[in-house]
Amino acid sequence: MSTIYFFTLVLSTFFHIYSPSKQDFPVNFDLSAYSPQQGISVKTEKNQLKIEWTGEQTQYKLELAIEKGSPVFTTLQSKNTKGKWQTMARDFVPEYSIVSGIRRVTQQQTEPLEALGKTLDSTLLNTIKWDAFWDAPLFISETPSTIRLGSIPASEPFANHPGMPRKASEIDRSKAEFQVKTCKLISNGKRLEIHLDGVRAGIFDGYLQIDIINHSNLIRMMLVARTIHSSVAFKYNAGLSGLPMVAEKQLVWTGLNGELNQHLIEDAAADQLIVVKSANRMIACELTNGAMALFPPPHSFYWARETEENLGYSWYKNEGEGRFGIGVRQAEQEENPEFYKNFALYSARPGTWQRMPFFINLSDGSGDSAIQSSLRYTHGDKYQALDGYKVMGHHYHVGLVDRLQKAKEDGYIINDVATLKNVGMDIYGVIDGVRDKAGRRDTGEAYLKGLDMYYKAARSQSDANFLLMPCDENSTNGRKPDMGGHYDIIPSKPIFWRPKRDEGQALMEMHPKYGKVYNLGEPMDMMKMAEKENVLIAIPHPDSKGSTGYPEAIENSPQYLHPNYFGLGYRWGMGIDASETRLGEYRFLTLWDKTNNHLAQKGLPPKYAIAISEARSDMGTRGKPASDDIYGMSPVNYLKIDKIPSIDDMSPIVNALKNGDFFITTGEILLSDYEIKKSAGSYLLSAKITWTFPLDIVEFVWGDGETIHRELMSVSELPAFGSKVFEFPFDLQGKKWIRFAAWDMATNGVLGQPVDLTILK
Repeated sequence: MSTIYFFTLVLSTFFHIYSPSKQDFPVNFDLSAYSPQQGISVKTEKNQLKIEWTGEQTQYKLELAIEKGSPVFTTLQSKNTKGKWQTMARDFVPEYSIVSGIRRVTQQQTEPLEALGKTLDSTLLNTIKWDAFWDAPLFISETPSTIRLGSIPASEPFANHPGMPRKASEIDRSKAEFQVKTCKLISNGKRLEIHLDGVRAGIFDGYLQIDIINHSNLIRMMLVARTIHSSVAFKYNAGLSGLPMVAEKQLVWTGLNGELNQHLIEDAAADQLIVVKSANRMIACELTNGAMALFPPPHSFYWARETEENLGYSWYKNEGEGRFGIGVRQAEQEENPEFYKNFALYSARPGTWQRMPFFINLSDGSGDSAIQSSLRYTHGDKYQALDGYKVMGHHYHVGLVDRLQKAKEDGYIINDVATLKNVGMDIYGVIDGVRDKAGRRDTGEAYLKGLDMYYKAARSQSDANFLLMPCDENSTNGRKPDMGGHYDIIPSKPIFWRPKRDEGQALMEMHPKYGKVYNLGEPMDMMKMAEKENVLIAIPHPDSKGSTGYPEAIENSPQYLHPNYFGLGYRWGMGIDASETRLGEYRFLTLWDKTNNHLAQKGLPPKYAIAISEARSDMGTRGKPASDDIYGMSPVNYLKIDKIPSIDDMSPIVNALKNGDFFITTGEILLSDYEIKKSAGSYLLSAKITWTFPLDIVEFVWGDGETIHRELMSVSELPAFGSKVFEFPFDLQGKKWIRFAAWDMATNGVLGQPVDLTILK
C-alpha cells in the first residue's frame, strides 16, 4: 500500500514475523561464504539450521526453522556443568516494527543558506534535509506552533518541501511478510552471520541478519532493509515474541532509581505492551534454564535530541497462552512539550541499507546476572578512568546563572554536577555565556556584569576534582562578532569582552572593576583576543542547524584559517542515517576529512574534532537528574592532562585541545600511546586501543590535499574485551595528514586526531 503525497508519502511499517496463507517451500542454504571454524559447528537439514558454539563459559545450541517462510527459533539450549544439554526456550520468533514519516528540511537549515545567497531548489533540499535537527516527522498537531518558529519546517510549500502542518495520512503501520527462500551463512572472523532474505514491508525490503559470536554469549540480531522512496524518516522497535512463560520466573531490569526491579511475567496484563523505563537501556527475562538480557546499541540507537530524559527503551508483553514478548523500543516523541517539535528520527536515504540491530546476551544464571554481564560492554555506562587523561564533555546548555538565582540558596550545587561525576566526567563544558535578561542583548556594562556572574557561578560549581568550564556559544541573538555560523569560545581563564567595537575604539581597554576588557566588533577582533589570551574557537555543529553551509562558506576567511580556530564539533545524530557503520559518517566525518584536505592545499595543519553534546538542562526545573541517559547520548573527549585545573587557569585544557593531545570516544573504545615513530627510513603510526564489543572497523585515514585514502585493518578474528597495538607503516609521499579510528559492531567508536605530516618533511 502506498500513496503519493506531494513528492512521497512515507509509510510507517509494522514488522511481525507473520505471513498469511503461506505454504512451506524448500529453503536454499547458501554455504558459499561459510568456512568451518573451531568453536562453531553448523548443520542443515530440510528447512532447519542447527548451530552449536562456545560461549564465554559454556556451550550453546540454537536451532532455526523456516516455517511457511518465517523464521522460528525452535530450540535454544545451554550445556550444564554435567555436560548435558538443557533447554532455555522453544518456539519463539524475532519481532520488528517500524514507524516512518516524511523527512522535511527545517528553516534552521535554510535560513543561513538564504543569507549566503543560495537558491533553495529541490537539488539543494535533497542534500541538506537529511541533516535536519528541528524536525519531528511523527508529531501531528493542528495547533500552530509557538515554540522555535524559526527552527521548524516552513509552513508554506516551496521547491519539493511539502509545507506544514503534517498530516496523519503521512504515518501508517502496515504488516510485512517473511518469505525466506535463501539462508546464507557467512564466516566473518569469529562471527557467523546468518542472512535470511525475503523481508518485505511496505516501502522497505531486505533481510534479517543474525550474528553468532564465537567464545561469546552475545548475539546480534539486525533487520537490514532499504527503500527507494525519496524522503523517509523512521524509528523501530525490536525484540523476541512467543517466549515460553515459566512459573515463578521474573522480568528483571534496573529502575531509574538504581534499584533492581523484578516482576513475575504471568502477572502482566494480557495483550498489553508495557513500556519500561530501565536504566542502561536493558531488560532481562528468566527462562527455564538461565536468562537473557536484551538491549540496543548504546549510542547509535539515538538521534540528536535536546534532552537526555529517559523515554523508556524497553518493553514486554504477556501474549497469552503461556507466551510473552520482550524487546527494545524507540519512542515516537518527547515527553516534555518543550521538545515536541524536535524528534528527528533516523534518515533513510533511498537505496541505503538501514540497520536496525539489538543484542541478546545469554546467561546460565538469573536475570540480574544477565544484566550485570551485559553492563560490562559499557562499563556500567561510565567513562573509564585512564592514566594521564581527564574526561571532558562539551557544549551543554545549562542556564547556570538563572538556576542559581532561582535557587536562592548559598552553596547550592545544580544536580548536573553529581550526575556527571557519577558517569565519570571530569570537565563540564557549558556554553551559556551571558544569558541573563539584562545582559544577553546588551553591549556594555550589563553584558560585563553578566560575564562576571557567569564566571562566579562556574567557580561555585567546581572543586579540585571537577571543573564546570565556562565556555560560550556566542552566535545566538545576532551577537557580534559574526564569525560565520555558530561558534564556541573556549577560554583559558575568565576573560571580559564586549560584543561591540566603535570606530576608532581600542581593541582592549582597562576597566576599573574587571581589568582588561576587549571590544569585539569584527571576526579578526575575536581572533586577536584569542591569540593574546589563549582562547580557542570551534564550530560546534558544522553543516547543520544554524551552521548549515559552514565552514565551507568561510573556509578561506582569515578567522577560520587562524590557528586558534582549532576545530569542528563532533556529534552524531544531527542527520543520523541508520545505514552508517561509523557514527556521523555522512555529515561529520566526510566534512572533516574534506576540510583538512582543503587546508593541506594551503599548506596549513589540519583542524581537530571536539566531541560535543547538544543537551539542555536549562528548560523547566528538572535540570539533569541521575535518571537521564548521559552516557548514551553524547561522545566525550579524553584530554591528556594530569589534573583538573582551576577556573583561573584553564590553559592545560586549552593547550591539550590546541595541540591535539586528546581523543574522542563513545566510551567503549579507549585510545592510548598514539604516536608516529621513525622506522627504517619510513614512518609508523602506532595506536593502542582497548575495547568491549567485538571490533568491526579499524582504519588509518589520510589525505593528500585532493583525495581521501584509507587502510582497513583485519579485526574480525579479535575477541570481545581486548587490547591491541595497531601499527601502520607509511612513507610521506602523497600524504599531508593522517588519522586513526576504530569502530565496533555496535557502532561505538574512537577517533584519534589528525597528525600534520608536512612537519616531518
